[in-house]
Amino acid sequence: MEILRPLNDSAFAAQTVAYTGTAGSVTGWNAGPQAVLVWCTTDAYIVVGEGVTATTSATPIPAGTAVPIYVPQGGGGGGSGATWRVSAIQISAGGTLYAKPINIR
Repeated sequence: MEILRPLNDSAFAAQTVAYTGTAGSVTGWNAGPQAVLVWCTTDAYIVVGEGVTATTSATPIPAGTAVPIYVPQGGGGGGSGATWRVSAIQISAGGTLYAKPINIR
């Protein structure tokens, strides 16, 4: 069984952002985490990586369901040393994205 391990709150604090028909993106984190736990208050499309912005072709997640998402390592993800982030856009109604970096054991 995999266990989700939240990371140090000072370096990898949870972040939130509102989204509508325009994507909202958290400010992001430095490289290091294996994954990020993501949940939204409404159905939303989400994407994780360096400099990403969600579109309607991103991964859909249902409202109120925490989903662990792998953080890509290396070009396009958290492994190249650049800041990575999570972005969300509404499916049918605006809401709030919550994200917390984690490791998986």
